[in-house]
Amino acid sequence: MMKKSGASRGQSASKLISKRIGELGDWRGETLGRMRQLIKEADPDVVEEWKWMGTPVWSHDGIICTGESYKNVVKLTFAKGASLKDPARLFNSSLDGNVRRAIDIHEGEDVDESAFKALVRQAVALNSSGKSKPSKKTKS
Repeated sequence: MMKKSGASRGQSASKLISKRIGELGDWRGETLGRMRQLIKEADPDVVEEWKWMGTPVWSHDGIICTGESYKNVVKLTFAKGASLKDPARLFNSSLDGNVRRAIDIHEGEDVDESAFKALVRQAVALNSSGKSKPSKKTKS
């Protein structure tokens, strides 16, 4: 069975992400680790990447989201967040952008896990839908 190209790259990226989580060592590392676990649960086929000088990226037919850690916040930015339905209103950052939307998680905050997983699955579906057929600009 042929390995998908990039499998080794994905592995080393995963190691780098694990290392980052370990280095953070505080609530930010815990938060990033927890969100990473939720992403993997929502999409077992997710590919982990390491881009832009050290940003964890989760992809499936395109970027799902990135996970950045700042001093006071862990930020999960969904590449096509503006196109996702967000009934639980998890998106609380980058709301003025055209395409991206982000979830800022502060210390002590919990994210609605099922709502977050639903966003991940939607993002995967959106990426996959754009892959197979030419996209028509239709508003639903």
